Amino acid sequence: MLSSSAFDALPSPPKAFRLMGTSTPREAEERVRSLVETDSEFVWRSLRRLGVRPADVDDAMQEVFVVATRRLGDIVSGRERAFLFGIAARVASTRRRTARRRPEDGEQGLAETFSDDPSPDELSELRQARPVLQQILDSMSDECRAVFILAELEELSARQIAETLDIPQGTASSRLRSARETFHAAVRRLAAQNAFPRRSR
Repeated sequence: MLSSSAFDALPSPPKAFRLMGTSTPREAEERVRSLVETDSEFVWRSLRRLGVRPADVDDAMQEVFVVATRRLGDIVSGRERAFLFGIAARVASTRRRTARRRPEDGEQGLAETFSDDPSPDELSELRQARPVLQQILDSMSDECRAVFILAELEELSARQIAETLDIPQGTASSRLRSARETFHAAVRRLAAQNAFPRRSR
């Protein structure tokens, strides 16, 4: 999450926003602070699920809020998370293209996104499942991955997904079907591999 020092490092809200309506610089600053306090966990969780490495996620999250601060006047009240997710998806896509993959990255990070206080049994299951889930998510296109995350992990409806990503509902439903097909095919493949493990020579 963003620390107070990280919040202080965010740019001042743009003058264009301060000149809109009756908003004052203080109101703009309070809105930025509210975004950070209310949605930083959602942004962090989204970035991890979108494939940002644990070592990079804090910097990526600050990047998301820097962009949001500069575009504060574009954020429609009540649709803050949709706006932030759109920025997060673009930031994650850029970082996945430029980052050098490290093998150990797949072994950490996703467990924190599913439960605030998992039991020992749940934690054990998550430790086994998270590399597999990350591998499946990585195999999806950016478009399908975003829809899958919002539907299956954030539990949004097709209508809400369409509003969040600013796409037609039919497109959201089509991408979700494709993502689910990819997911189930990967699960079947892994089940077959586990049923018939390769013999060591």
